[in-house]
Amino acid sequence: MVKMSVKKTSFKLHERRYFSNAFKKEKADEILSKKTTIKELSILYEIKPSVIYRWLHRYSQVKLSGVKIHYEMETEEQKTLFYKDKVAELERIVGKKQIEIDFLNKLIEIASSELSVDIKKNFSTYRLNGSDVIRQKKDLP
Repeated sequence: MVKMSVKKTSFKLHERRYFSNAFKKEKADEILSKKTTIKELSILYEIKPSVIYRWLHRYSQVKLSGVKIHYEMETEEQKTLFYKDKVAELERIVGKKQIEIDFLNKLIEIASSELSVDIKKNFSTYRLNGSDVIRQKKDLP
């Protein structure tokens, strides 16, 4: 005996919802005042973002009719200018740090010569092969 499976299909009828003009205007104002986002409204009310954009176009206080908003990805030229500025800023920081290091080294050198004390200690260490003990010069025969 062969059992045949019956595939159940269910059709869900979508309700057609109507939003009042006051509601649409209120939501458009909320988006423009950045109290909420298009994505949040889309999820909350289960509305496609394109519908919300239509509301923005129709009901916003700032009339968008006749105005084209053009979004484009950052061009290579803009990226290059940004990174050139960033490199220049980092070079200035490195230059300041180098001047500070040079100043401190000169200060140590002058203080060592005037006080006749080796302020900048130069410890020379010799490392043997592998992870053996580090020996200093005075320890060497």
